[in-house]
Amino acid sequence: MDIAKVIVDVPVRSTDRPFDYLIPDSLKLWIEVGSRVAVPFGPRTVQGFVVSLESGETGSVSRMKPIVEVLDLLPPLSPELVELGDWMSQRYACRRISALQAMLPTALKGKAERLISLGDAEAAAHTPGDELFPLFLETDNEEQEITDFVRRHGEVSMKLLTRTFPEAAETVKFMVRRGVLAESQSIKDKMGKKKLKAVDLAIGLSAARESLSGFPARSARQKEVLSFLIDMEATLPMPLKDVLSVLQVTAGTVKALEDKGYIEISEIEVYRDPYQGRDFKPSTPLPLTAEQEVVYKRIVGTVEQQTHEVFLLHGVTGSGKTEIYLQCIQRCVEQGRQAVVLVPEIALTPQMVERFKGRFGSGVAVMHSRLSVGERYDEWRKIREGKAMVAVGARSAVFAPFANLGLIIMDEEHEGSYKQEENPKYHARDVAVRRAEQGGAVVILGSATPSLESYHAARSQSDIHFSPILLEMPSRALGNELPKVAVVDMRDELKEGNRSMFSRRLHAALVSRLERGEQTVLLLNRRGFSTFVMCRSCGYVAGCPECDISLTYHSRSDNLRCHYCGHAEPAPKLCPECGSEHIRFFGTGTQRVEEELGKLFPGIRVIRMDVDTTTEKGSHEKLLNQFRDKKADVLLGTQMVAKGLDFPDVTLVGVITADSALNLPDFRAAEKTFQLLTQVAGRAGRHQLPGEVVVQSYTPEHYSIIHASGHDYRSFVRDELKHRKELHYPPYCRLILVTLSHEQLPLLLKLAENYALNIQGKARQLRWYGSLDKLSSDALDLLGPVASPLPRLKGRYRFQCIIKWRGAIDAIGLARQVAEELEDSVRDKGLQISIDVDPQMLM
Repeated sequence: MDIAKVIVDVPVRSTDRPFDYLIPDSLKLWIEVGSRVAVPFGPRTVQGFVVSLESGETGSVSRMKPIVEVLDLLPPLSPELVELGDWMSQRYACRRISALQAMLPTALKGKAERLISLGDAEAAAHTPGDELFPLFLETDNEEQEITDFVRRHGEVSMKLLTRTFPEAAETVKFMVRRGVLAESQSIKDKMGKKKLKAVDLAIGLSAARESLSGFPARSARQKEVLSFLIDMEATLPMPLKDVLSVLQVTAGTVKALEDKGYIEISEIEVYRDPYQGRDFKPSTPLPLTAEQEVVYKRIVGTVEQQTHEVFLLHGVTGSGKTEIYLQCIQRCVEQGRQAVVLVPEIALTPQMVERFKGRFGSGVAVMHSRLSVGERYDEWRKIREGKAMVAVGARSAVFAPFANLGLIIMDEEHEGSYKQEENPKYHARDVAVRRAEQGGAVVILGSATPSLESYHAARSQSDIHFSPILLEMPSRALGNELPKVAVVDMRDELKEGNRSMFSRRLHAALVSRLERGEQTVLLLNRRGFSTFVMCRSCGYVAGCPECDISLTYHSRSDNLRCHYCGHAEPAPKLCPECGSEHIRFFGTGTQRVEEELGKLFPGIRVIRMDVDTTTEKGSHEKLLNQFRDKKADVLLGTQMVAKGLDFPDVTLVGVITADSALNLPDFRAAEKTFQLLTQVAGRAGRHQLPGEVVVQSYTPEHYSIIHASGHDYRSFVRDELKHRKELHYPPYCRLILVTLSHEQLPLLLKLAENYALNIQGKARQLRWYGSLDKLSSDALDLLGPVASPLPRLKGRYRFQCIIKWRGAIDAIGLARQVAEELEDSVRDKGLQISIDVDPQMLM
């Protein structure tokens, strides 16, 4: 094979195809499908990925540019992942390089770096005495200094050279023109392997022992170091800093031993372990209930056969789904195969990590956004190098580079965060199913409230690409009852004079928990102190200058912040429009609830968990540990307190505003509300103490709230599917959200209308277009263009179209083709078109 087909890291449409490069003889044994390479592309050197290898004819090969270098000893992508990237680019209408880059840790997203080295010897020997040398250069000394500096280093980055000689720009340029210096490019990773100086014995153990008697009294410290290393021989090489700190000796003492030939100091590679120093209590498999046993046997039988299958595990909160996961993984690992466990980012709590580390120890790699870039890179390498058998992580862990994947588990499979909102806009569930198909692996989708798409597919078995087998666990593993849920109508509270954010029922329940020393979880699905700032005199609402959205008040910093573009400004004391002092904060945020709790219950201990209090590394774990250790009476938070938490003393869950999500312009609003209420209710009474849930609502008659209060998933599904079928929404069709944005509103409106007309025209030609009321299996309809629910974001106006379709038609290809044709015809760099297949957010 002498030709490599390479996808280059140049994210524009014209380069979204493989380019042919010659494989030099020196690299033929090193390059494989999935290799990351540096290749010449126009005047620069760029990173790329080898997607296939071919043999070529002599004439064509001679005209090709050669690959410059291979960037990794082991290819970061397997052939299966390269094929998966190709599938993703088709499925999600994204560029292939975007799909491949999504599979790698940030540390490997290399950038080209300009390097300076000495030119050929003749040019280097040439002195600057010719007539071209600029008159403004004072002496030859500067050039000599630069030459010596580069010669000393062998090769230096342009950045280092300009920092060292900030005034020598003209000299450097002239030296490059004359060939005294040569310029090249190299691809550098953002993060390398971590290395430490380490100490080891340079002589045999018996020789080292014998030499101890020969140390004079003045070298007592050196003798102490050597004696220590002999005792610690089993753990050598040992980091130098550990030797220095344990023995309280200087580096000079250790260096003296190296000079005498007793020891050697070298660099060793160390893994950045995010859980270093943490002891995880080992756990053993628990006895399964009859319900669990049936489910386990069904899944593990397929795992043992090593055949592809997808299971939808519908088990109520507390039914023991995690124990099923752990025992299925155990069986998979015993077969020599690996497992991936996907958990929503906000549910990836230290408690969850502890369960897997306790069962599988150091064989578990953890991948999530709260780790540093270096820690994520080392966890990824641990997987690639075969040092881990289980990966636990958020959405992107679906790309873990396992060579023999046998099981993929997706916990809380209904969670919208499994869908990536930026390119490539993939859904981890679809990618997991596709990846499992490639390697004959089993997929378990687990949830107490499965998404309607998954549940409908399992019940109907009508989709040839996705028909999971439904397994159900309707009882809690410990045999205790699901908590009783009381729904309080806040309109009645207001009528009866209660203007507090806490209903009388919730207030009384809080009092009784404080008296009994039990704990409470309070959920508020909002961030910040207050939703918005409004003037009561003129009606002015403080809004973001870049986005059509109101700003949120944060009391700790006393400022207003946009949660979309990050714009921040001081909170106004007077109304900017009319000058009135009557400008105040409206709404209820976590900070406001925290203050209100302090006023109503003096001395109450509250831990607030939201995006603002969990930004620092380790803060998530620290807050949960405090709550577990009963250093707080109330855990107050946003969605993150609804998922995956298990505390034995939590007997009360209060939902401050159950309806906040119901008013969003989203066809899934009722489903998301039902799921959130069911999940948070499941945090109460999970152990011996009985639980109680109080849900406060201004629309208690809504079916999502009624069914959530009765823990009645099937009735909710029945009612919700009825609405979805009438309005032609998933699971009865699929959607593509196309968002067009531009800084000029009139031009954007015209372009959005053009896009819609072209979609309709081409769909009519193909006989796809028409209402989904038609009985035909193949149909496509279009809604819009209309202004997006957030009509302006980061200074850009936004319009959207929604394509609805069903059947075996290539609606994704059509949406992409029309977008590309529009971009080509307009040739306006200000136009951006985003295609989101199967969107989770319609904002």
